Amino acid sequence: MPELPEVETVRRGVDAAFRGGRISAVEVYNPRTVRRHAPGVADFQASLKGLEVTGTGRRGKFMWLALDDGRALICHLGMSGQLHVVTDGREAHKHLRGRMTFADARELWFIDQRTFGYWELSDMDGAVPKTVGHIAPDVFEAAFDAAASAERLLKRRIEVKKALLDQGWISGVGNIYADEALWRARLRGRRTGDSLSKRKALELLGHVADVLTESLAVGGTSFDELYVDARGEAGYFARELAVYGRAGQPCRRCGTAIVREVIGDRSAHYCPKCQR
Repeated sequence: MPELPEVETVRRGVDAAFRGGRISAVEVYNPRTVRRHAPGVADFQASLKGLEVTGTGRRGKFMWLALDDGRALICHLGMSGQLHVVTDGREAHKHLRGRMTFADARELWFIDQRTFGYWELSDMDGAVPKTVGHIAPDVFEAAFDAAASAERLLKRRIEVKKALLDQGWISGVGNIYADEALWRARLRGRRTGDSLSKRKALELLGHVADVLTESLAVGGTSFDELYVDARGEAGYFARELAVYGRAGQPCRRCGTAIVREVIGDRSAHYCPKCQR
């Protein structure tokens, strides 16, 4: 599933293309794409026609288009969703689930092979859509308080890998960047939050911010064609990964073979020598 760097990369591409654009038509080809819109597909399409995109936003793995009627169109990519900026007359993609046409004839395509992603209209609640309000701030938001987050972790008898995946504690982090941050912090994912010192908890959060920043700088992590940016281009952080997806390969710090294990039904990769 795309994590913060991938979603932010897509958001930036969509923002550059469509901020200030006016929607002239919306077509939804799979009702699952708007399954959260109770009135149905026809109402969803009609609700967006004529609205202007005034900007974009993101919290964690959620991004949205801000609309001039005060609402937001949430675009959640799920496991395989893509948003493409289309400026030519190319043939429709076989997994095209939704198409938004703008007054200047450019189009925003939502392609989603596995159909876990969705579009959802939501009222705003301050800086974020109401339906995203339960998601915790991510490390790049002004609302994120590293000290308070560290204190919360120290009170939890939860494995640190699970805590990093908890979008109610800190958002935007999934399997890839949790494993990478834990490797940088020299922490085993099975350590519990209440076993850490505050210094170590803050160090871990610092590594989370660092790895997300570095990945974002190169467009995120692409392993296959399921994640590309709004122009259809892959991200390049996969070549920098120290542990994720490298089971059996040597640790880039000490040379010990990387091990894969399962924590809470999710895969975890770590160095058994570096990470105690």
